[in-house]
Amino acid sequence: MSEKVARQDSAPASAPESSAGEGVAPRSGRAMVQRSGRNLLHGGGGRNIGLVVALVLLCIVGVVTAGDRFASGANVLTILRLAAVVGVVSIGMTFVITGGGIDLSVGALVALASVWATTLATQQMAADYHWIFMVTTALLVGAACGLVNGLLVAYGRIVPFIATLAMLAGARGLAEILSDRKTQIITVNSFMDFFGGSVIGVPVLVWMFVLVAVAGWVLLNRTTFGRRTFAVGGNAEAARLAGIKVQRHTVALYVLGGLCCGIAAVMLMARTTTGSATHGQLYELDAIAAVVIGGTLLSGGRGTIVGTVFGVLIFTTLNNVFTLNNLSISAQSVAKFLIIVIAVLLQQRLAARATAP
Repeated sequence: MSEKVARQDSAPASAPESSAGEGVAPRSGRAMVQRSGRNLLHGGGGRNIGLVVALVLLCIVGVVTAGDRFASGANVLTILRLAAVVGVVSIGMTFVITGGGIDLSVGALVALASVWATTLATQQMAADYHWIFMVTTALLVGAACGLVNGLLVAYGRIVPFIATLAMLAGARGLAEILSDRKTQIITVNSFMDFFGGSVIGVPVLVWMFVLVAVAGWVLLNRTTFGRRTFAVGGNAEAARLAGIKVQRHTVALYVLGGLCCGIAAVMLMARTTTGSATHGQLYELDAIAAVVIGGTLLSGGRGTIVGTVFGVLIFTTLNNVFTLNNLSISAQSVAKFLIIVIAVLLQQRLAARATAP
């Protein structure tokens, strides 16, 4: 009797063992492969692949409709040069939105920084000593305005939309006062020689965009600052309980966004040879659109620098194709509307799948 019981007890134990070794393991392996494939398509890799496909399709449309005018090397450099300024602003916007905020004042900050850096006094100092005075002025103005935004949001507890909307009006108005609503021409030749030049055939402005994008990627994905940004944007209260100084970090994010606006102002000054209160019109909308298209969640907690770069290139290429085909700005606006709406709907769908059991 005991032997019979022993055989009954041992038989079930050996059966799962063999099935686990021969039947279950292969099935679990296939499931893991399928799951990893789905994660790739639904994750950052899948989004970036979709952006690459969209950019390639736009390029094909450009070649078909505009021919050599689109495919020429000069036009490619034009697209990159135009994308560079908005791209730098968008990098800063990526950090702000990933951290759970938003900045509607970026265009006005670019204008104010360009005006302040091209006043007669600033240009005279640059001519007497070095053009670095103009660059430093633009960076300090952008960072200072970002600091004000951050303090209003973090410590003043003003909704980011309202705080930065107020800064938009204030910065644009101050730029008009400083410039007396006149365009200020840059007369410092050394400044133009440096930023208006090229390295191995590629404009310096494009190299600046590349450097800012690389630095932004490293900062967001390979540093404690980046991890804290994701945490604050995902759940500010949980981040606070984890020991992160949420208010201080929020201020730092807006200062970083303002600093990017200062860099963009320098680039725009070099491209247009002017400082003007009209610079940066609608940059806030272009930057937010590029960030959203790139895959950064407007609610915060998830952001991607690579996606933002592709988003900027897609919009700039789209504008270029429309311009070469003599299509109206109104048609460009409608196309942007469709792209943004589709991108947001895809974001919501992907987010729902990610949270589904």
